[in-house]
Amino acid sequence: MHDLLAGYPVVIEIPVAWGEMDAFQHVNNIVYFRYFESGRIAYFERAGMMNLMAETGVGPILASAATKFKFPLTYPDTVLVGTRVGEIGEDRFVMHYRAVSKQHGKVAADGEGVIVAYDYGTQRKARLPDAVRAQIEALESRETERIDNPA
Repeated sequence: MHDLLAGYPVVIEIPVAWGEMDAFQHVNNIVYFRYFESGRIAYFERAGMMNLMAETGVGPILASAATKFKFPLTYPDTVLVGTRVGEIGEDRFVMHYRAVSKQHGKVAADGEGVIVAYDYGTQRKARLPDAVRAQIEALESRETERIDNPA
């Protein structure tokens, strides 16, 4: 399964909950966005972005999100969620997500989100701090270190 998550420097493990399934007997589509959110926050924490936000008031805000569903998840299973950053701009970057079924060894969904630097004090878009850019570049230069369980 490591090959399915190659290139994703942050990988977390999330158990599928029974209540995440819908009337069609698979995990409801909105839950994938929650999985990706958990991956995004783990990435932010690993990159030190939350500390920087506490110091400066400038932090990440989600501007858009999309996903492509490939394989239906069901209970019981465990999802491995990989997160990485692709393109980095002056005030934003694109995060890429991958959800993998541990039970089936298949990609369940791929997603992406546009993250904008946001000044929470002035409630306006901001320039991406150089420290954040450096932290992302450092994290992206590493291999996947380990799998964290946020639960």
